[in-house]
Amino acid sequence: MSEIMSMTIKTFDAFTRLSINDINRTANFIYANSGEFRDSKSAIRKSLLYAAKEIAGLGGFVFLMEHKTEIVGAVVVNKTGMNEYLSENILVYIAVKEEFADQGIASELIKHTKSYCRGAIAIHINKNNPMIKLFENEGFEARNIEMRLTR
Repeated sequence: MSEIMSMTIKTFDAFTRLSINDINRTANFIYANSGEFRDSKSAIRKSLLYAAKEIAGLGGFVFLMEHKTEIVGAVVVNKTGMNEYLSENILVYIAVKEEFADQGIASELIKHTKSYCRGAIAIHINKNNPMIKLFENEGFEARNIEMRLTR
């Protein structure tokens, strides 16, 4: 049996909620496994709290791939409440534990995300991020550039 076959994807949403322990564990995992393109732990935690509906908003989804009880991959999706002019969902974070890289985990998580989320899914990704090719292979396309005024 292949390594990926022995892993499970757990899905969390407004009905199957993350505990505060799970939120902290997942935030630490994403922070530790996002490489040079990572955000602060505070930002990651905020996206998880939003997805879990622990803070006001539409919520979202968290997908955790686990091997036994160890997180080896994670995706955070926040619902935007928009459609037609912006995507209904934004894939905020995806991370895979380095020891499990190149085993198809990111691809499996993206496939699961695409099958679970209703409506369009957007991702903001650094133009130098090597995962761009993976997203393109999964049907994502670069349509716009983001310009941001940071205050």
